[in-house]
Amino acid sequence: MRKKEKLRWGIANIFSSVNNTIVHITDITGSETVARYSGGMITNQDRLKGNPFPALKAAQKAAEDALGHDIDAVHIRVRAPGGHMSKIPGQGAQPAIRALARSGLKIGRIEDVTPIPHDSTKKKGGRRGRRV
Repeated sequence: MRKKEKLRWGIANIFSSVNNTIVHITDITGSETVARYSGGMITNQDRLKGNPFPALKAAQKAAEDALGHDIDAVHIRVRAPGGHMSKIPGQGAQPAIRALARSGLKIGRIEDVTPIPHDSTKKKGGRRGRRV
């Protein structure tokens, strides 16, 4: 019978909007940052920050740092902008999750932590809206 190995857990917070994807890995308490990378740190073209490839690269770099800090497994929390903005994560969220899984980290739970208002939040632009 094999001995069960002890895993060191962390939390991977993935914020994915249309404009950028941020991968932030912390310890299990969420207070100590282990790695934080964004799509904007990978590419130098603003229009590409929210694309899947920079998100994938950011997640790979974050996973390398996490493995260097002896974190073997992560729970993933995916967040979209939320509020009165989009409740659907951007196109970089799924490649970021895949990259974390392929880099050798064990995946625990994947949960959506997008803030959803229960009454309503006021959109910016004023009473008459945005005038073009």
